Amino acid sequence: MLFRSLDFNSKNYDIMFSNQDLNQIAQRGNTPEAIKHQLTEIKEGFPFLKIEAAAAVGNGILSLDSEQVEKFVNEWATYLSDQHTIVKFVPASGAASRMFKNLFSFLSADYDEPTTDFEKYFFDNIKKFAFKKALCAKCKENEGECVCDLIKHGKYKAVVANLLEAKGLNYGQLPKGLLLFHQYEDGPRTPMEEHLVEAALYACSDGKANIHFTVSHDHLELFKKKVEESLPYMEKKFNVKFNVSFSEQKPSTDTIAANTDNTPFRNEDGTLLFRPGGHGALIENLNEIDADVVFIKNIDNVVPDRIKDETILYKKLITGVLVDTQKQVFDYLRELEAGVPSREKLAEMLRFVETTLCCKKAGAAELTDAELAEYLKIKFNRPIRVCGVVKNVGEPGGGPFLCYNSDGTVSPQILESSQIDTNNEEYVRMFKEGTHFNPVDLVCATKDYKGNRFNLPEYVDKKTGFISLKSKNGKELKALELPGLWNGAMSDWSTIFVEVPIGTFNPVKTVNDLLREQHQ
Repeated sequence: MLFRSLDFNSKNYDIMFSNQDLNQIAQRGNTPEAIKHQLTEIKEGFPFLKIEAAAAVGNGILSLDSEQVEKFVNEWATYLSDQHTIVKFVPASGAASRMFKNLFSFLSADYDEPTTDFEKYFFDNIKKFAFKKALCAKCKENEGECVCDLIKHGKYKAVVANLLEAKGLNYGQLPKGLLLFHQYEDGPRTPMEEHLVEAALYACSDGKANIHFTVSHDHLELFKKKVEESLPYMEKKFNVKFNVSFSEQKPSTDTIAANTDNTPFRNEDGTLLFRPGGHGALIENLNEIDADVVFIKNIDNVVPDRIKDETILYKKLITGVLVDTQKQVFDYLRELEAGVPSREKLAEMLRFVETTLCCKKAGAAELTDAELAEYLKIKFNRPIRVCGVVKNVGEPGGGPFLCYNSDGTVSPQILESSQIDTNNEEYVRMFKEGTHFNPVDLVCATKDYKGNRFNLPEYVDKKTGFISLKSKNGKELKALELPGLWNGAMSDWSTIFVEVPIGTFNPVKTVNDLLREQHQ
């Protein structure tokens, strides 16, 4: 077999790629140089972010009173009436396997009856799940008994097997977006259907609602089938015409896996192992969306209709803040394009950058008129996002911070715990004591003041990836995660944090979360 040595820089090591490797890399739409670079990143790691402060109300987070809420909601209504293209973008490629981790453990446990608190709670409340009727039908088909009879006869594992395995509902392998989450008089709904309803209620323009799901290749056909089944009923119920589209995470955004000694990890057949690069890869998918405003929300953060009102109100609010901010930014950009404005006008623009966009640069006020105009132009002419943030209730995940950027400015960023230097006591304290949490409730404006789409990959901070430890076939490996979609992938955007109520955040991380009052 012929091998080619890639000339790694001196900090690294020589690596041999076979012709087979080179073909595999090319087939995935990648280059040996890019893979080499990824292995260097795995070896050297990423720098931690320099933090100024955890964002708080009055310092990077807007908290709005009822009058302001009304003003911005009206702004959004006015904007919608003006023939704009709105898209709801839902990352939905995640499999539900993690949701059922505890039940998979029960299946393989050396006991047959519910023993842990989680198991007991699941079986005690099994009638309350929206999938109960479908599960009952599968149990009768496969076991000759309904769920309640199986439980009565101590056949607990048979119930779980029919829920998770291919012979039953196959929930262990399905995507989260296609599980039955909520029960209604007219039948149960999946998260995918709940997102359709949301799109109809706050992202509908001229009787049309556009919604885009990013899904894994294995689940694409299942999603299409479910949409086909659901649309006629949904369109009639909400008097809306839906336009549903899908995309898959591109293979070229997968990253190479490495052994613990930083050499390429290989599968049992000798091929290189590539892994999905995390949700940060979706910046490529988002980049292909042609819209004036894009909503982003995770697939599992949905609630039944009876408590949707709050979600809808605050979605309209954050979008009102977005379009209001954009209007002002565009006005300023047109003035800057016409020539260098007066010192007074420049000072007004700088105040807007520092107070509304919360982006500060030491010594900016001392720049000459021409320098300040150039600085403002750069800070205004970029994608904008408004992020709803909720009060911190101890959920795992990222939070809103004010961080230093490579150009010396400080601006709002969403950080994950992996981006925090755990040896820096001050940073750890900021992270732990942060008042707010990021629930992935974003609305984005991705076009410039001339109506052209920004090329979003240009605004990614590539230094914000991170390395996580995983395993395959019992072997430890290092995985390279790309800068997260709402973290480093949007690092160079204008960002505004707005406080929204905790009631707008109801994620489903485990199957028992569906038993929370909000999902009943």
